[in-house]
Amino acid sequence: MTAGEKAKAKTEQAKGKTKETLGSALGNDRMAAEGRAEKSTGDAREAKEKAKDAFKH
Repeated sequence: MTAGEKAKAKTEQAKGKTKETLGSALGNDRMAAEGRAEKSTGDAREAKEKAKDAFKH
């Protein structure tokens, strides 16, 4: 996994988790949903990079 893509995935996951938690705490369903979507995007990016690494070797 390239360092840049790994960092981007982790950043998306952290931002998404934060937004989801804040949205839930404030009762803002839209913000919580956006956070879940952003976290999922980060998870997908990480999975893609791991798959690419697995096929390199």
